[in-house]
Amino acid sequence: MTERTDGNAIVVGVDGSEASLAALRWAEKQARALNTPVVAVHAWEPAAAGFAPYAPAAARPTAEEQRERAAALLASAVRQTFGPRSGSAVRAVVVEGPPAKVFLQHARGALLLALGRKAHGQWDPPAIGTVGRDCLRHAAVPVVTVPAAEKATPPLRAVATPEHVRSGAA
Repeated sequence: MTERTDGNAIVVGVDGSEASLAALRWAEKQARALNTPVVAVHAWEPAAAGFAPYAPAAARPTAEEQRERAAALLASAVRQTFGPRSGSAVRAVVVEGPPAKVFLQHARGALLLALGRKAHGQWDPPAIGTVGRDCLRHAAVPVVTVPAAEKATPPLRAVATPEHVRSGAA
């Protein structure tokens, strides 16, 4: 498939992870500021490859079932991110194929490609997976990697210290 996206759209790779939802939220803010549409793309690959050749056919999901699950995942991600106000600002696209290849094909001619990545600690390198690395290597448009929202940490609170510790007497 060689589908291209309009030159002013922001393409977002969505896999349902918190990182991809963060990328979708980021893209939505950018798109609003630039008055441009968002194209949310979910790539899925047939799960038959994950089953042993002798597995019963009934255990394997059909291609149609997999396509439906992929569409439901993307619809859920868009609904979770945009709520009922998604309207025409977001175009959801579900495509069968390897994620990096699908994202790059849809980003051809777009304004940019946004992908999620895992958040990293202060000293850790950015956690970019194989799909992200492939997209960074081969993209013909700018690629933005958006970190997943860090988990909320409880606020620090003062710890009461006994009087004898404050005075230095033990």
